Amino acid sequence: MHDIDLILTLTGGLTAALVLGYITQQLRLSPIVGYLLAGVVVGPATPGFAADPALAEQLAEIGVILLMFGVGLHFHFRELLAVRHVAVPGALVQSGVATLLGAIAGRFFGWEWPTAIIFGGAISVASTVVLIRVLSDNRDLHTRTGHIAVGWLVVEDLLTVVALVLLPALVGPTALSAAGVASALALAAAKMSVLVVMTVVVGGRVIPWVMERIAATRSRELFTLAVLVIALGIAVGSAKLFGVSMALGAFLAGMVVGRSEFSLRAASDALPMRDAFAVLFFVSVGMLFDPAALLQSPWAIVAALAIVLVAKPLAALAIVLGLGYPRRVALPVAVALAQIGEFSFILASLGAQLGVMPADAVNTLVATAIVSITLNPLLYRSIDAWERWLVRRLPATDQTGEEEPAAEHTPTQRAIVVGYGPVGQTVTQLLLDNEIEPTVIELNLDTVRRLKAFDVRAIYGDASRPEVLVEAGATQASNLILTSAAGSLDEEVIRRAKDLNPGIHVLARTQYVRELPKLQRAGAEDVFAAEGEVALAFTVRILERLGASGEQIDRERRRVEATYRSG
Repeated sequence: MHDIDLILTLTGGLTAALVLGYITQQLRLSPIVGYLLAGVVVGPATPGFAADPALAEQLAEIGVILLMFGVGLHFHFRELLAVRHVAVPGALVQSGVATLLGAIAGRFFGWEWPTAIIFGGAISVASTVVLIRVLSDNRDLHTRTGHIAVGWLVVEDLLTVVALVLLPALVGPTALSAAGVASALALAAAKMSVLVVMTVVVGGRVIPWVMERIAATRSRELFTLAVLVIALGIAVGSAKLFGVSMALGAFLAGMVVGRSEFSLRAASDALPMRDAFAVLFFVSVGMLFDPAALLQSPWAIVAALAIVLVAKPLAALAIVLGLGYPRRVALPVAVALAQIGEFSFILASLGAQLGVMPADAVNTLVATAIVSITLNPLLYRSIDAWERWLVRRLPATDQTGEEEPAAEHTPTQRAIVVGYGPVGQTVTQLLLDNEIEPTVIELNLDTVRRLKAFDVRAIYGDASRPEVLVEAGATQASNLILTSAAGSLDEEVIRRAKDLNPGIHVLARTQYVRELPKLQRAGAEDVFAAEGEVALAFTVRILERLGASGEQIDRERRRVEATYRSG
């Protein structure tokens, strides 16, 4: 019976998430809103099908582990250091302000101090998923605005990781007295230090060694399995052996893999599993929401929304402007952070496990997330109107001379070469000879290392994954060259590249003339078939031997090209 409940919970939750996620996506809202609403629909507080909350929570634990693994995977100290002067103080001050205001609001509505503080911390943390999506949709991810916002969020994520470690020692049934807190924190710090040393130092040597041998098998399934085993294994080991949260162990595992040559492929290959379980995490959170709370505690929801949508962005705006950045940077950063998401729920879930996060506080948090995630993309698209409003009230902050150049995402003469076989080698060399910067995407690790040794930019990964194409520079590149004649896989690469950069010019190679129409429908501008090129070479050579004129040869060449390129 338990197996049937598990299947029903999994199927019902994912089906509701698919339907409502699609609807919210079509409405140009974040699909996270749909996932949360799906949880409400299949939850016990609404009529009809009711999923098992306990089973959903267990499945969601895997989602938390994989989300934290993903954060660690993309965490790079050098990116944080580049914007540290604004991201670190900004995140600390804004998080402090939001936590304080949230705690005061919680006390006003009758919650105990531990509940109020956890609630304040939860509404202080923005969603990584939502922020990246909003910045990408508005082509701001790779601008100065995007770098600051992402760096800011990294600091917030680190604060969340610290909170996840400290909360069990400070609140709940296992909380210690004031006298024992210091020793408990010291013991926890010692355990974490040992864990960090073992994971980063020992794991930093063992994990790449293992992954290199798995990668050498050229099996995508084994590589994906290895990534999942590393993420889940270190997470569970951290909890069982060191008594820290699985989320922290997963974060450290992601950092180790992220420092290796396999970071990009690990991110792209594990993404489908991460996304699936992350959806279940949001569904499980939605199941906690009782729509009756909208009538029972409407003012708590209004207060939380005021903090998230007004106080947080105003604090961020004041900080960024105060540090000397122009409005065109400060305003988008502030608005992008005006929402809450996955880490808010992770904190709330831990608080509920510790027995200090009552249902009304969780309901308020879920309602705040649904509304803020829904409004955030709309607010971001109206930044120009907000800027005009700001100009009328703060004319002295007009620093047009310091505005961010728009050329950061303008396509340049760069080319992406997929595959480094004989054709790929020749194309890459010709590009270099003509001062066009190539980036090679290749699944042979030795080839990637050899190219890097000769200062040729190369990426180890699967070109059909959007993350790999983004890392290769598809949003800025002017040409994408597919050299391996991989058939249906090339079609997927073309579609993903066109989604990222509709203006990119795609040149593809195929073995057979019959495959030309498929690649052309996928979006390739120029497709060359081996069969057609051989036929063309034969035709030209015969005409030359028969003494045909140059004009005749050109005419026949165009006719043959038209024949085989039309399929």
